[in-house]
Amino acid sequence: MTVTFRPATRDEVADVLALLQDDKLGATREGLDLADYQTAFDSMTDEAANHLIVGVREGRVIATYQITFISGLSLRAARRAQIESVRVASDLRGQGIGQQMIADAIARAKTAGCSLIQLTMNKSRTDTARFYESLGFTPSHIGYKRNLI
Repeated sequence: MTVTFRPATRDEVADVLALLQDDKLGATREGLDLADYQTAFDSMTDEAANHLIVGVREGRVIATYQITFISGLSLRAARRAQIESVRVASDLRGQGIGQQMIADAIARAKTAGCSLIQLTMNKSRTDTARFYESLGFTPSHIGYKRNLI
C-alpha cells in the first residue's frame, strides 16, 4: 500500500482530529471544537522545528504524526527528534502503514541532523509497545507528565 507522507495543511486539521479521536484513549480526551485545533496548528506552523505530518492515500488522510526537532547540550550536544500523536486510521491498521510512517519520521530526523529519535506512549498500549520495539526502539527511560491546567 503506497502512502505519501507530507506536511499537513490547515484544511486537513479536521481529518487529523478525526484520527486522534478514532482511538480508545483519544475518544475520551480529544475535544470537539475544531477552532481550538486550528489555532494549535497555526502555532505549530509558526515554530520552525515543529511539524504535523499526514499520510495520504488516494486523497484520504489515513495517518498522522507530529515531529519536533530539539537541539540540546546532552549526549554530546545531540539534536533529537520527538515523535508524538502517531495514528493510523483504524480500518487500515495492520497493513504496514505504521512502519512506513516511522521510516518517514526517521528519514526526516536524519535530514534535520538528528542523532536520536524518541517517543512516548501511554503505558496501557501494550500492542503499540511491541510495534515500536520491533522497529528498534528500546524502552530505555521512564517518562513523567504533569498537567498544568
